[in-house]
Parts: sequence; C-alpha cells; structure tokens
Amino acid sequence: MGEQQPPGESYARAETVAALVGQVDGLRRDLAAVSAAAANAAGSGAEAATTRVDSLAGRVDGVMERVAEVGAQVADLVRTVAQLSDAVTALSAKPRTEVAPTWMLLPADPAAAGEVLDGLAGWMTAVYLRYSDAVVGLPECWCWHPDVVEELLWLMHAWISAYHGPRASVGLAGDWHDRHRPGVVRRVQARAGTCSRERHQWREGWDMAPSGAPVVPAEPHLPVIAQWWGTARDRPAPEPPPRDPTPGRPRPPSRPA
Repeated sequence: MGEQQPPGESYARAETVAALVGQVDGLRRDLAAVSAAAANAAGSGAEAATTRVDSLAGRVDGVMERVAEVGAQVADLVRTVAQLSDAVTALSAKPRTEVAPTWMLLPADPAAAGEVLDGLAGWMTAVYLRYSDAVVGLPECWCWHPDVVEELLWLMHAWISAYHGPRASVGLAGDWHDRHRPGVVRRVQARAGTCSRERHQWREGWDMAPSGAPVVPAEPHLPVIAQWWGTARDRPAPEPPPRDPTPGRPRPPSRPA
C-alpha cells in the first residue's frame, strides 16, 4: 500500500499536475511556432531558429519528467483511497454480533414472557431434549427456576447463532457441542436436578421458598458502608450490627381456604 497522504497535500499535487499540463501545452505551441519560423527562415536565420527549438525541447523534457513524477505519486494516492474505501465497505458489511435476550431483565409484560417461553419450549423439544443427559438433568419444575430459564435461553441463542446466524460456522457449532451445551447441562443439574414441583408447594415441613425476588444480604446496611468507603476507607470499617435474634426464613402467605 502506498503511504497515505494528508488531504491538503493531495489537493496541492492535483493542482501541480494541472499547472504542469498547462505548461506543456504552452511549450508545445511555442515549439510549433518556432518550427514554422525555422521552416520559413532562409540561410542566416536557420541556425538561430534551431537553437531556440533545442532549448524549448529541453524545457519540454524537464516538464514531462516532473509530470511523470507527480503522476506516480497521484497513482499511489488513488490506490490508497481505493484500499481505504474497500476497508470501510467491509466494515460496514460486517454482521453485528447477535445479542441474546435475558430472562432476568425481560420487560414486565406477560405477553413478552409468554412469547419467550413458547419459543424456548419449542427449541427444547426440537433440540435440547434430544440429548439424553439433558433429559436426565432437567427437573420437571425447570420453569420455576429463573436461573435455569436464563441458562436455557442463552444456550438456545448460541445454537441459533452457530447454525443459522449470519456468522454460522462449523467452528461455532463445534464450540456449542463441546463447551456450551455440556456446561449448561451440568449447571442445570447441579442447581435444580434434585428439585421437584412438590418442593415448590406449601405444605407442612416446607423446605424451599418459591422463586421470587432475591434478598441481598445486609442490603439495609449498604449506606453505612458507602459512607465509610467514601470518606474514611483508610480507617477500620464500621462494625456490623448484631444478628437478628430470631432468624428464620419468612413463611409464604397462607393460601385461601
């Protein structure tokens, strides 16, 4: 690739080429006029006319050399511009990376949630549950676990990207089989493989809270930590308050009789 030139220098070179072409045309006209004068000269004037012709011819040769030099530089500039144009075109045509939706931040819209679950269930029937380890590791209550839904949702979009996306390839498909699918199967089984629909139901001896908004431990004390870290982080942290003397998981609301 030729060396990229600043725009101002490119314009200056173009003006130089135009000026040189004008000079060549003027010299050619002068040379024609002198040649005509030499042809009409008789005897004593012929030698002077020849000298003038030789001088003009030398000037023409010098100008032509400059034209050739600047022309080569302009050709390099044209190639550079063409290569930059191709690069911009290639970048513009490059497909964007597909973004997988997230179940955790889905809009508060039952229709949107239903559409996502319907699509996910269809894909699980067609693809995911064709694998025996996936069947064994998927609990019947999978849709009651937001983290399991999230795992399956991104895995589905990874599969779509590998097989049907604008950048679908054997390499992406291999990565899906080798890493993505086994990893999701393993995590789903570890998190919910022993769960059941019954464990999500209220009964005596209830041992698992229904899925809901999680509670961040010590969240009420975050302002105290923020004050310490923002003003006196080089000093000891403030002591945490005593634990609740009656800890325990809150019972779910009772069902209507």
